[in-house]
Amino acid sequence: MGLRDRRKDRRGERRGDGATTYRMRQKLASIGDDYWIEDELGQRVYKVNGKALRIRKTLVFEDTTGNELLKIQERKLRVRDTMKIEDASGQTVATVKKALISPLRERFDVEVEAGPDLEVHGNIVDHEYRITQDGTDVAEVSKKWLRVADSYGVQVAADQDPVLILAVSAVIDSLTHEER
Repeated sequence: MGLRDRRKDRRGERRGDGATTYRMRQKLASIGDDYWIEDELGQRVYKVNGKALRIRKTLVFEDTTGNELLKIQERKLRVRDTMKIEDASGQTVATVKKALISPLRERFDVEVEAGPDLEVHGNIVDHEYRITQDGTDVAEVSKKWLRVADSYGVQVAADQDPVLILAVSAVIDSLTHEER
């Protein structure tokens, strides 16, 4: 069994029914940075445009042709860390909030406007966590899957909106590693 076969086996172990794994970059929230999110085949599927010259952090998720899909903006002056995810027309799609009390591990709540809310729990700092909806896993984030420095994988269930899940992951990375 060669190296390529072992990689396929590892991918098969972590994949659920029709799930897709994306490669995200740490430090995604750097202002002025642009970054491509790739699927498990290494194909560019979404572009993250870090808008420069803004007072607050702003990231725009675009498709491969440059159409705006979602926008993330940091909200200042809140009791706890909060970021909103908006669609291209400026309507709020989801709000990500850092949990006030988290005894051993960090936790985030995601209020989704047009659907069930999400909960994020696990070892957030080390990029080893799960995103659940009504107690069911809808995404898993792991740095262990990738050997590329400063990257982590996001496996999204087939019945989920991958752009929303990837945007939630980017928000969590930004809120957890605010020094970036």
